[in-house]
Amino acid sequence: METDFAGRRVLVVGGAGYVGSVLVARLLDAGAHVNVLDQLVYDNGFSLQHLLDDPRLTLMRGDLRDTRAVAKAAVGCDSVALLAALVGDPICKRYPELARQVNAEGAARILDSLDSLGVERFVFTSTCSNYGIHESTSLADEESDLNPQSLYAETKIDMERHILTGARSADCVRTVLRIATAYGLSPRMRFDLTVSQFARELATTAELLVYDAETWRPYCHVRDIAKAVMTVLAARPDAVRGEVFNVGDEAQQFTKRMIVEEAQKHLSGTSVEFREGDTDPRNYRVAFGKIADRLGFRVDHTVQDYVPALISAVQAGVFCAADEKHYGNYEVRHLS
Repeated sequence: METDFAGRRVLVVGGAGYVGSVLVARLLDAGAHVNVLDQLVYDNGFSLQHLLDDPRLTLMRGDLRDTRAVAKAAVGCDSVALLAALVGDPICKRYPELARQVNAEGAARILDSLDSLGVERFVFTSTCSNYGIHESTSLADEESDLNPQSLYAETKIDMERHILTGARSADCVRTVLRIATAYGLSPRMRFDLTVSQFARELATTAELLVYDAETWRPYCHVRDIAKAVMTVLAARPDAVRGEVFNVGDEAQQFTKRMIVEEAQKHLSGTSVEFREGDTDPRNYRVAFGKIADRLGFRVDHTVQDYVPALISAVQAGVFCAADEKHYGNYEVRHLS
């Protein structure tokens, strides 16, 4: 379903990011024209350099809080995928006011402008972190109570509510995707996320400190996240209008200890220390039946396949230590 985008023009806000750069490439491969609006707050423009000679790609550097920049970037676009945000608990905690401005207020202004810009489809990438702490013997579905444990999740929930208010009557078809914790290789690689962080540290230093090893999270490969966005953009309007979908796979949910054990299968001589009492209390497992049943979505990638591939890439020296600042959402450089 998501493979036929000939004649479509899609604006990807945050298209140079960890997921965005993968989505942009897949949209181009599917025949779409793609506009990208990105402020490149992590000096991450390199993530699109291999695509810049494609005449169907237009890259614009700009702040999503700037309504004029958004309007310019959206010219001629039938769809908007909003991925840009201060993504993750640590970066939002470091820049709390900026997080509110970008993740909630700026994102809401984009949504409010879409009908006047003639945009027909809008997909917002939210997070399964919104479930926060959920009884681990049951699965959180789209109707479960939200229990945010961080400013990051709070801003995502604020935006979700704004999207869903009046979504049934809006001209633009609005859809929310609650994404499982991302992993996978990307042109804008991140090593501040659990799967990649654990595998890389064990592959380079053979040592790892892990807090709260029995807490659960669902995981989803960046290519599958991109696939989910495209699946929604290609779906019948009545199937996705005003809907929330969890994105992931019920078989791809692991405790931190399970992730460590997966990495250790492919390494020898590693040392892992487990401690209790981290400042991150999140613990949840999630149901993904709705997107599978309603849209036929299935993931194509597994953590089990990814971990050995990443370890091999790390051991081959693919990732340069001198570029460490580019491998995570550590410091905002171009927003104020």
